Formats: sequence, C-alpha cells, structure tokens
Amino acid sequence: MKGFSNRWKDFPDYILGITQEIWEDRGIATLNHRYSKDIPMRFPEGISIGNQNTINGTMATLAEFPDRELTGEDVIWSGNEDEGFLSSHRILTMGTHTGGGFFGPATGKRFVIRAIADCAAINDQINDEWLIRDVGGLVKQLGMKPKKFARQVIAREGGPERCVKPFCPAIDVDGPYKGRGNNNEWGVRMSDILTRMMDKDFAVIRAEYDRAVQTEHPASTTVHSWADTEKLWMGLRASFPNAEFKIEHQIGREDPMLSPRAAIRWSLYGKHDGWGMFGQPTGADVYVMGFTHAEFGLRGLRREWTLFDHVAIWKQILMQTG
Repeated sequence: MKGFSNRWKDFPDYILGITQEIWEDRGIATLNHRYSKDIPMRFPEGISIGNQNTINGTMATLAEFPDRELTGEDVIWSGNEDEGFLSSHRILTMGTHTGGGFFGPATGKRFVIRAIADCAAINDQINDEWLIRDVGGLVKQLGMKPKKFARQVIAREGGPERCVKPFCPAIDVDGPYKGRGNNNEWGVRMSDILTRMMDKDFAVIRAEYDRAVQTEHPASTTVHSWADTEKLWMGLRASFPNAEFKIEHQIGREDPMLSPRAAIRWSLYGKHDGWGMFGQPTGADVYVMGFTHAEFGLRGLRREWTLFDHVAIWKQILMQTG
C-alpha cells in the first residue's frame, strides 16, 4: 500500500497488526506515530482530541485490566491509498478486572465483550476515529447494572452540571475524514433494512433476515431467530419513537472466502418519549451512536452485530431528570 510500511500485506493486516502491537504487545508509545497528533476520537461517552489522551486512556485501561486481549473478528473497509481508507474493525475483547479504575475497585471478575472501531487512515497513520465498546455488557459482567453505574459515574464526576458530557453533534469537531463509504450492494441493502426498521416497518426482519439468524446486541445480549431480534430493535425504537434516524457511514464488501458483509455507522437523535428498553418516558434529549455489522447468506441476513452504549444513554437521561 502506497504510504504504508511494507510490513503490512493489506489494509486489514495493518489494522489487525497495529491493534495487537498497541494493546497486547504493550507498544503504547507507538501511538505517538500510529495516531496523528490531533486525532479526534468520538465515543458514546464523549470526545477526546489528540494522541496523548489516547495514550493515557490506554494505560489506564491496561492498569485496570492487565491481561486484556483484543481479537479481531473482522475488518470491513472502504477507500483507497490516494484518498485514505476507513476500517470498521469488530473486536472481541476480554480481560480480568484486577486493578481499580473507571469501573471501580477490582472485582476479580472476567469479562468478554465486543467493540467496533471506525478508523480513518492514510500514509501509515490513523487520523480520525469513532469507537463503541459494549460498556453495558462489561458493567453487567462485573456485577453492576448499567443504569446504576451511570448514576454513580455522574456523581463521581461532580454531578449533572459538571460531569463529562456524552457525545452529541453539538460537541463534535470536523475531522480530516470526509468519506461516506461506498455504494456496494450489501451496504445499500443493510442501510435499507435499518432505515425501514427505524421507519417502524419491523416486517423487514422476517422479509430480509434468515429465520436462523444469530443477533448480537449490546449489554452482552445474544438472541436467535426473528421474534427476539424484533424485540431488541423494537425496544430501542420504542424508547425514542420520534427521534431522527440517520445513516452516517456505509460500507459493503465481498471478499474471497467470506460472506458478503456490511458495516453501517448510524445515529438516533431525539427525545426519550416512549416506553421501551429504557423504561418510563422522561422527555430527555438523547443521542444514540450506533454501529451495525452484518453477514448475508442464501436465506438472507444470517448474522448481525449491533453496538450502542446503554451506560451513555442512561447517563444522558439521568443528567436531565435526576
């Protein structure tokens, strides 16, 4: 790849390689080169600017979970070496809570969750990023509840007025990546499925999903077949029935020895004005950052992975309602 070290055989190899180098090989200092000096990193829990913040956050996480592993399940990507690449990297990450930190005193409990990182790269460097970890799933596996944990975080950070504000468009910054992905048919198809669901046409699941679909959702949730998949998506949309849904980035790919795949970054922005997975309506303004990966087969969409952050959503609700 032009502009990249000959060490990497292709773009997925680069993404998988530097992830292992940084986290598992403890090459934290390589972030001085791997990430640009002023990189914007957007998480559901907020926004961070600069590679030094990334370095410090990585150290804090490894101090809390010293045996943390990050295994790459897939890299779904778009772009080229002249204009830059965008990887949507799905990770199965695991570790043991043997150090104190953001998640409180060490519990000795082990966790296994997923994360998805959308990373823009050009000339051997990441310069823009969007990242979701299944914080709700991690919290549950450490013996806590997402809503209660969100309340504790608000109190620890100084209360609703002073705590770290979760991500929303008002605090976003312009990054160097301006791409929208590609127009491959599988990305188009997944975007259409999500749009129809957010338009409250949930019949799309039985029309487009394999009856034996395996669906992986946040808060460490795994379900199978149509009915439970419908329940998950309906629970989200029912909580924010009038919120605006938007496709932020869309990738489709067909690669040798792999099923056709799609990676979609999306958002839902509006009021918590319905009964659903987040309980009694509060009228709170909420921004949901979401990622969905999908694999297609002969009978439709056969595996789906979706991430959004229950803790960040509860934090937004509690900051406005007490």
